[in-house]
Amino acid sequence: MLKSRCTFAIVLAACLTAGAAAQQGDNTQRSNGGQQSGQAQGQPSQQGQQPAQGQQPAQGQPPQGPTFRGGINFVRVDVIVTDKKAQPVSDLKQVDFEVLEDGKPQTIEQFTAIKVDGNPKPGDPPVREIRNRDDEETEAQAEDVRIYAILLDDYHVRRSNSLSIRDPLTRFIQTQLRPKDMVAVMYPLTPVQDVTFTRNFNQVLNAINRFDGRKFDYTPQNQFEEQYSRYPTETVEKIRNDVVMGALRGLSVRLGSMREGRKSIIFVSEGLTVSLPPQMRRGDASQPQLPTVTNESPAAQAREQTQDWFSQSELYSRLRDVFDAANRNNAAIYSLDPRGLAPFEYDINDGGVNGPPGFETDRRALQATQDTLRSLSEETDGRAITNRNTLVEGLAQMARDSSFYYLIGYNSSQAPSDGKFHEIKVRVKRQGMEVRSRRGYWAATTSDIEKISKPTIEVAKPVQQALAAIAPVTQTSGKYIRTWVGTERGTNGKTRVTLVWEPLPTSPGLRREQPGRVSLLAATEKGDLVFRGRAPDAALAANAPAAGPNDTGVAGRTVAAPAASASTPQKLVFDAPPGKMELRLTIEGAGGSGTLDQEIKTVDIPDLTAPQTSLSTPRVFHARTARDFQTLTSDATAVPVATREFSRTERVLIRFDTYAAGTDQPTVTATLLNRAGQKMADVPVAAAAAGGTHQIDLGLNTVPPGEYLVEITAKGMSGEAKELVALRVTS
Repeated sequence: MLKSRCTFAIVLAACLTAGAAAQQGDNTQRSNGGQQSGQAQGQPSQQGQQPAQGQQPAQGQPPQGPTFRGGINFVRVDVIVTDKKAQPVSDLKQVDFEVLEDGKPQTIEQFTAIKVDGNPKPGDPPVREIRNRDDEETEAQAEDVRIYAILLDDYHVRRSNSLSIRDPLTRFIQTQLRPKDMVAVMYPLTPVQDVTFTRNFNQVLNAINRFDGRKFDYTPQNQFEEQYSRYPTETVEKIRNDVVMGALRGLSVRLGSMREGRKSIIFVSEGLTVSLPPQMRRGDASQPQLPTVTNESPAAQAREQTQDWFSQSELYSRLRDVFDAANRNNAAIYSLDPRGLAPFEYDINDGGVNGPPGFETDRRALQATQDTLRSLSEETDGRAITNRNTLVEGLAQMARDSSFYYLIGYNSSQAPSDGKFHEIKVRVKRQGMEVRSRRGYWAATTSDIEKISKPTIEVAKPVQQALAAIAPVTQTSGKYIRTWVGTERGTNGKTRVTLVWEPLPTSPGLRREQPGRVSLLAATEKGDLVFRGRAPDAALAANAPAAGPNDTGVAGRTVAAPAASASTPQKLVFDAPPGKMELRLTIEGAGGSGTLDQEIKTVDIPDLTAPQTSLSTPRVFHARTARDFQTLTSDATAVPVATREFSRTERVLIRFDTYAAGTDQPTVTATLLNRAGQKMADVPVAAAAAGGTHQIDLGLNTVPPGEYLVEITAKGMSGEAKELVALRVTS
């Protein structure tokens, strides 16, 4: 269950870029495109080179930005060179640089000096306001624009420190940013698609002044956090780590989709939590801490250090994905520790009634958190602004890094496809220079290269069928209602069939009568009548072909008294033998005008009494408020909805039953898929409070708009069964 929760958290923070933007991310460090642009390998390229220092472009020609050719083996590196006073060195040429990959010299094929300060040039038109995503994309392409993204990690910043960091960030915004700079602010749970860049710095300052840290505070503030609020504190910290790492990955890809040049992420955090000391561990994060006896013996401390080492190894293995995403998308992470010159990790109140952790435990924890910040910055060509009180100066240095750097490109002579890390070293022949660049890259594997060269994704037939079921249906298509047919185990060897119908929403400008009632006739493949009824009226007697009081006597045709328009989902339920069945629906008008439409469906009724593992058709419900959701979970008679389109303010409940032979109890798991059928996350499954054996609680507030599938799998001794539920999420 822990694994599913953690993975789900990651994807909710960053899933919008898992498809199209992921391919864009691959185009930065080892991009997909033409290999040599017609030039022999090893020959310097004139493409993308700017005029020599002091030389002006030819008259009538606008200055050209760097243009980089692609190729599976093409590697691009940002290089920052400073002198002993930490000032940028701006007069270096291509011949002044040496690049080594795994210790082997590489031929520099592209070289550009990037110099920007965020100010408009004399005579330029007024700086353009960013009003929408189109403006954002256009402005980001300009070579004289610096791009910054501020990630406020409230999960790993104490409230007091979130207040103190506001001033350095405010001074950075007021003194270092220039009119053409673009800035965005986000939190770990902010959907990446909702991240917007702006030049309205007052808007940025307002967002910074609302920053409120929650480190070691486990009070849930949204539906997503409520899902794991009663987990052990160590589990909650791991979930928070995964959410933050997912946000960093997603933000890196988002930045990479804007342009190829250097981008900066200001990561405001006290570092990821590697482990918690015994004094702060609770079996239920929502409950007060109980007194515990802490074993401070040398043997106990040795065990704790060993556990810390394993926890740190696990964390760093997951951080590799963050490093890779940032490097692929040319995003440098500048870790900003609001603690400043920190003497301690824990304060006097940490540990509660058990007292604060000991000095040695505190020292190890402080070192571990600072190390995560340093690694994030060092591995992505940023700077770790940690363990010092000159935070403003550190931010100013970041601005200088963004203002002048060298962009170097080369084709790897080794052309690695081993999926391993390959070290990059950049040297400058001039003495007394400090050179900074990313440490290397993770090579693509042979299968990765095949995917890049063949990006077409084959969508499985069950996925296509599930997505087809949520294709938009409107009144302009000639349809009046939307229907859903579900099956579950019935009595006497039969299968219980539920048909739900609901009226389609009124289309703007379209006037026509609304449906008020649906009559149903169900018959077997041989023509034997199984059921006849109507809703919202009480169903007629099953298996009774004789005409009722309101029946015309014509099979399948029910003429009833005028009915009111049905505004909520209506259902018809009956038991049927397994096999093919024909459903004939008659849609009647709400004003008593007679038949509006007729529809025939052919469905396969499964045998759910068979010994093999099987699933009922998942039943989908939705709620807009927490109170509505609580009522829904306890109502076994609630009517499922036929619609599969939900807004991000809603909460979806999926109920279903599992069946197996004898006492076998199948293991049930669920997975969130994208519309291509690719796995995105594990989804937690719980015992149903009512109306089924299992349920899935799916909050949509952190899910980006798009189409998704929930794949439910039941595995037992008698086999495996799967069901797909397709959903469309709107803004």
